[in-house]
Amino acid sequence: MHWAQILIIFFVSWWLVFLPCLSIGVQSQHESHEDNIAGTESGAPVAPNLAKKARWATAGALLITLIAAIFLPMLDPA
Repeated sequence: MHWAQILIIFFVSWWLVFLPCLSIGVQSQHESHEDNIAGTESGAPVAPNLAKKARWATAGALLITLIAAIFLPMLDPA
């Protein structure tokens, strides 16, 4: 596989893993039963943990890219 193909697969798979991860474990200010921070929406998340979710997305994208790098060359008829 060419390096550009690997980067494209990684980029697309990273977003495909990251976006579903965003809703995991998120609690809004309204659900936490704490006082809302002044000037914010009550549905805003208390602690979104974006760094942790980005790490999970990176690990998932690396796994998907590795699987693609192994199996996609097998499909090449040349």
